[in-house]
Amino acid sequence: MPTRNVVLSEHQQQLVEDLVHSGRYQNASEVLRDGLRLVEERERHEDAKLKALKQAARQGWADVSAGRYADVADDRLDDFVGQLGRRAAQAAKTAS
Repeated sequence: MPTRNVVLSEHQQQLVEDLVHSGRYQNASEVLRDGLRLVEERERHEDAKLKALKQAARQGWADVSAGRYADVADDRLDDFVGQLGRRAAQAAKTAS
């Protein structure tokens, strides 16, 4: 396994030492590998969110182009968004 030198802040060093001393990890390398797994998981999650957002934007623009949209007066926008939220919550509840 390759060896890598890293520079940690005092706080990070103390955190690593505390985690090792707690018995949760056997050594600093285990702590750092677990931290990297978390970063990798977060990156996958962020990529999935971005992909879903791009798809939603494409669908939204397609809907606008096809005339599937509603004009909402500024003074009714809060109510309209609230209704959308309630419908989305109900759909999520039904799906689960």
